[in-house]
Parts: sequence; structure tokens; C-alpha cells
Amino acid sequence: MATVILAVTAILLVSAAVPSFATVDPEPPVAPSPPAVEGGVSVDIYGVNEGPSTSIVVLIAITLLSVAPSLMLMTTSFTKVFVVLALTRNALGLNSTPPTQVLAGLALFLSLFIMAPVLSDVNEIGVQPYLSGDLTFQEALGVGIVPLREFMLSLTRESDIALMTRAAGMDNPATPADVPMTTLMPAFMLSELRAAFIIGFVIFVPFLVIDLVVSGVLMSMGMMMLPPVMVSLPFKLLLFVLVDGWGLIVTALIGSYG
Repeated sequence: MATVILAVTAILLVSAAVPSFATVDPEPPVAPSPPAVEGGVSVDIYGVNEGPSTSIVVLIAITLLSVAPSLMLMTTSFTKVFVVLALTRNALGLNSTPPTQVLAGLALFLSLFIMAPVLSDVNEIGVQPYLSGDLTFQEALGVGIVPLREFMLSLTRESDIALMTRAAGMDNPATPADVPMTTLMPAFMLSELRAAFIIGFVIFVPFLVIDLVVSGVLMSMGMMMLPPVMVSLPFKLLLFVLVDGWGLIVTALIGSYG
């Protein structure tokens, strides 16, 4: 009897300790609320003191770097300097000495030296006022391009400007200030190429004389199998070194820009 009572008591205790689980229907999901947007995405054009923001300055700098080669070729003295140096190398009879990279580097630094006053004026009247917030981008561009226009107009022939104006089907400008940049840049390049070829012709003449003399001497001696270039090259190099050819050419190039 006691054993039965103990068994019943144990069953009741176990049933009381085990929780009862009831089946509950799940609640439907709640739709997510849209995120709150205040003002949207914006880019600040102006920074501190009403100047351009850093992002805009970086964007303009990257844009200028991407078009820098074209601007250098069409608006600076680089084309003329490089063509003269290349013609000098050809006049000496050297096809790959100095290398093209060396000539391009020398032309680049000579162009920076020649264009230093113009670039200084552009920076003073255009770039710095824009960075300080005194001028807008359009105003800074209109003011800063004036020194560059004056530099290009002083070296461009009127006939080249008239040629490009007729090619564009426009009327001849009444004053230099009326010449658009789209006409001035190709006219400036034509004038620079013409001046470079004139300088190249003057450089070629003495070396051509040496080639003719050496060729005549070899023909008179019956040495027709010996290339005249092989014999004339040392004499041309000697003449070029004795007269300080590189110094004369660089001085002439810098002096041609006043």
C-alpha cells in the first residue's frame, strides 16, 4: 500500500514539474517602414569663406591633368621647341641619339621656363582669386585666359588667323580681342611650326655642306663603297661641340619668345 502511494505521488510530482505547451497561432509580419531621407544626396560646391570646396578643386585638377597634353601642345611653346630639337638630331645624322624621351623632357622644361611669366600671371589673376572665393569659375576662367591669349596672339601671324577664319566660314575679326580660341589655337600651332622649320633649315645648312664636301672627296678618291655618312658624322659632331651647338639652339629658342 505504501508503495502504491509513493508511486502515485511521484507521478503527480513529475506531471506538475513538466510544463504544458499550448499551440498559439503566429502573428503576421509587420511591413518595414521606409528610411527617412532628409534633403537627399548633395555635393557642396562652396567650402570655407565661400571658396570652392576641396572636392571641386580635386575634380578640376584631375580634369586639367587629363587634358594637359593637348593644352601643352596647342597653347605653349612645347611644339616649336620639340620640333627644333628633333630637326637638330636629324641634321646631325643621329636617328636615335639623343632618345626621344630626352628631347621631350628637355622641351618640357624649356617650355616651362619660357611660359613661367605667363603661368605666373594666370595663377595671380585667375587661380588664386577663384580659390579664395573672390571670383566664380566662369569669371576666373575669363580673366585667367587673358595672359595666355596675349602670349599666343603675339606669336601668331595674321595670315594664319585669316586662314583658319576662312576655313571656319566666319568673318575676319576686327580686333585681336575678337579672335575666338577655337581659331587662335590652330593658327598659333601653324605659326609655331613655320618658325620651327625656319630654324631647322638654318641648322641643316652647315651640316649639309659638310656632307657635300665629304661626299665629293670620297668620290674623287674612288671610295664609292664607303658611306659618306660614316665619315661626315665625326666632323659634324666636332663642329657642333666646338660651336656649343646645344647652347646656341637653346638661346635662339628662348630669344625667339622675347
